Order: sequence, then structure tokens, then C-alpha cells
Amino acid sequence: MLSTFHSRVRAVAVVGMAGVVAAIGAVTQHASAGEVAGPAAVGADARRVDIPRIASTIKPPAGSRPVGAYVVTSGTQTYTCAGGVFTGASVPEAQLIGTGGRVHHFKGPSWQSEPDGSLITAKKTAESPRAGTIPELLLTVDTHAGTGILSNVAYISRLLTSGGVAPAGACTDGATVAVPYGAVYVFWASKR
Repeated sequence: MLSTFHSRVRAVAVVGMAGVVAAIGAVTQHASAGEVAGPAAVGADARRVDIPRIASTIKPPAGSRPVGAYVVTSGTQTYTCAGGVFTGASVPEAQLIGTGGRVHHFKGPSWQSEPDGSLITAKKTAESPRAGTIPELLLTVDTHAGTGILSNVAYISRLLTSGGVAPAGACTDGATVAVPYGAVYVFWASKR
């Protein structure tokens, strides 16, 4: 039996993400003319994650090609109270699994491939709001380290978001709260 509030929240997040995975698990990328199908799973720890539809406001540049798709298996967005409210940028902490195995997503924002250690950081380029959840995003990679799955990534899409919204109401300055969230991340290479 679940005995704590945090255990219950984690259970709800896992059930919710299982629904997302089930909904997208057996479908190929929703491709329009000229787009390529989503990446195939590779490696012992890899899982197939298909690319959902992307709002036109956050599509990567024409000619970009997918190099990996990942689903958040556990994740939080942490907010810090300032001026009596939880506002401002959140700090992610998430474990992803997908076509290239496991990826750790953390402050920066940064993504690091667990199988090969390749690491990228990125900045938000565009967003598409979603009611009741954090927005979908297009991010542009600004740094690379190491060689591996993430070496050629130029853009990142955060799609099918759930949860992760800052709590409403008053708080004590300096207090932090970690809010569970889910998403699908798609990594893109630039046009050749």
C-alpha cells in the first residue's frame, strides 16, 4: 500500500506515462511529404518510441532528420519560491528511455546518453502551450561533449507533455517543490 504523498504522485505519474507509451507505441512518425520515418531502436537497453505530430510553431527546420526518440520514465520539474510564489524557470531531473537506450536529463538543460556519455545542452527556441501542463518546446543545441548518440544533435523537441506545472498559491521564499512530469523528447540532426 502506498503510504506517502510522494509515492502516490509517483504511481500516478507512472500510470499516466504508461498510457502515453501505449498510445504512441506502435505508430510510426506522422510524416508529411518529404519527412522521414522515426528512428529504429538500437542497443540492449533501447526501446522504440515513435514521433508524435509536431505543432507548426515548434517544428525543427526543414530538412532536419530524427536521430532518436525518448519517453520520460520518471521526471520532475523543480521550482523555487521567489516573492511568495513559485515562478520562473524550472530545473528538470528526468530519466528517459528510447531508441538509443537511456538518457539522463538535468539542469542546464542538459541531456547525457548513459551508454556512451555524449552530452548536449540546449536553449529554448520556441514553445507551443498546452492547457494544464508545461508547454511543448523546440530547443536548439548550443554545446556538445563526447562522441556518441547525441554527437550530431542540433535540435530537441519536447512533445506530448503532461504535468510539471508550478504550484499555485503562496509559498516561503527559497522553498523548492519538485513536480512530476512526462514528455516525449525527439532529437534531430541538421540537414546534411
